[in-house]
Amino acid sequence: MAREKELADYIMEQLSDLEGIRNIPMMGGYVFYYKERIFGGIYESGFMVKATAASERYMPDSVPEPPYKGAKPMLPVTILEDREMLQAMVEEMYPQLPERKAKKKK
Repeated sequence: MAREKELADYIMEQLSDLEGIRNIPMMGGYVFYYKERIFGGIYESGFMVKATAASERYMPDSVPEPPYKGAKPMLPVTILEDREMLQAMVEEMYPQLPERKAKKKK
């Protein structure tokens, strides 16, 4: 669990120039939001983002794989060390991400 926390902190640092980045711990990993839209997360195999036209363009070498059994394939992040490229990718992914679903009132 400490490894995931360190990775989450590093990702937050890499994306710190973007406003509206946050993460929440979930099921032993982390889910990452940009302006309240989920764009990726930390899973057993590492940091992955949703497959969008932007993420596929920035990481053409990344092969989609499901982060866990039964999940939609996501892209393992191959540009984590390149802060500017990572931030540009997340910004360009934003309009391609689904809006957050409104919580149903009980």
